[in-house]
Amino acid sequence: MNRHAHAPASSVSVRGRYGHACEVGRGGVRVGVLWLLAWAVIGWPASGPSARADWPEFRGPRGDGHVVAVGQTAGAGLPLQWSETRNVRWKTAIPHRGWSTPVVMGGQVWLTTATVDGHDFYVLGVEADTGEVRFHQRLFHSDDPEPLGNGASMNCYATPSSLIEPGRVYVHFGSFGTACVDTSTGQVVWKRDDLRCRHYRGPASSLVGYNRLLILTMDGADLQYHVALDKETGQTVWRTDRSVAWNDEHVPGQMARDGDLRKAHSTPLIVTHGGQTQLLSVGAKAAYGYDPQTGRELWRVQHPDWSAAPRPLFDGGLAFVVTGLSKKELWAVKTDGAGDVTDSAVVWKLRTHVGKYASPLLVEGLIYTAADESFITCLEAATGTVVWTERVGGKFAASPVYGDGRLYFFSQEGVTTVLKPGRQYERLAQNTLADGFMASPAVSGKAFYLRTKTHLYRIEEPVGPER
Repeated sequence: MNRHAHAPASSVSVRGRYGHACEVGRGGVRVGVLWLLAWAVIGWPASGPSARADWPEFRGPRGDGHVVAVGQTAGAGLPLQWSETRNVRWKTAIPHRGWSTPVVMGGQVWLTTATVDGHDFYVLGVEADTGEVRFHQRLFHSDDPEPLGNGASMNCYATPSSLIEPGRVYVHFGSFGTACVDTSTGQVVWKRDDLRCRHYRGPASSLVGYNRLLILTMDGADLQYHVALDKETGQTVWRTDRSVAWNDEHVPGQMARDGDLRKAHSTPLIVTHGGQTQLLSVGAKAAYGYDPQTGRELWRVQHPDWSAAPRPLFDGGLAFVVTGLSKKELWAVKTDGAGDVTDSAVVWKLRTHVGKYASPLLVEGLIYTAADESFITCLEAATGTVVWTERVGGKFAASPVYGDGRLYFFSQEGVTTVLKPGRQYERLAQNTLADGFMASPAVSGKAFYLRTKTHLYRIEEPVGPER
């Protein structure tokens, strides 16, 4: 049943100044409250009202993997080539495990991590200039986290990416907890740990901001809903349940019995077209358009898949959505309908070599999708016609980016393949780091912030001759 309601706040925890001890430093050295007090006096790079969020959320300033925000045209000056010994400004070990994208603003890099067993959940603040870990704090604890059930190979307990804006960073671990942290002092402003759903194979959907709202996606095996929190207080503003009918009660197999066919991992995208703002969201068995201000469902397109992970794209009134894990289809859907538009809104479908983890990339009318099975495919956004498909090697979970006229694809094996966009396949470079990429990249200025399975790198060409 579809439920849309403006809900009262519940179980919001607001912490006092310096209310937690923290862990600081590369080696995870525990120092506690005195360091926070000193930090508040000495300070570190500001992220106040004058600062600019270079990479504010999963997939960057536009939410679609483009390095520059809408209206910007200047090139970033990103490096074309790198290795463990070339164009590495710094490399910092990140404790525990996390696949979340770093967010970057005002000389600060923030990211999340969690213990491999899922008992403890942390936020880290890193100096962008030096790579020094200046803030490392445990935010949540779980006595009995449900095992991931996938060999911990594809997901972990710190996969959702954060959202940063002037003065605050919002961090999210699905049903394990959501928090707002002051980026100048490290103070926890508010926390929520009462938003329930059984992720089953771990949380993955990242945070989305809209005006004063922080929008969470909770697509579990038992409950499936969006909830919007007030950024200032953490209180619930609205909640909307998924409206699709499951009809899987008699489907045979353990996956159906466990609720696997009802969950999803995708992050919504907020777009405006024809004067209407929509939250484009992909869940199990359906893709949706919502009003982000109220949570009201605008339209729904049903599909036969589940465990959707890629973030949607949008262009010219069309939403481009990957339906899920099993069938892995890429659909173009018209967004001007109302109600159930399954029979009228689907423009085209791509059924081969579709990336089931990495989000697609749209550049000048062409969509690029990187599949788990080593292929990159280019197709026309307007028609779905495949332009080319190439086997490049590796598997892809991290989402690609576009900057300086180049496409950057990051494989689980640690290889970055750089391509020239267009109707002809043209490889410009391949670069390798020691560990593979599960987290998507971040960009600030001329630098990549690349998170591998064990480290965070700042990749940037030196100003003078490289030594």
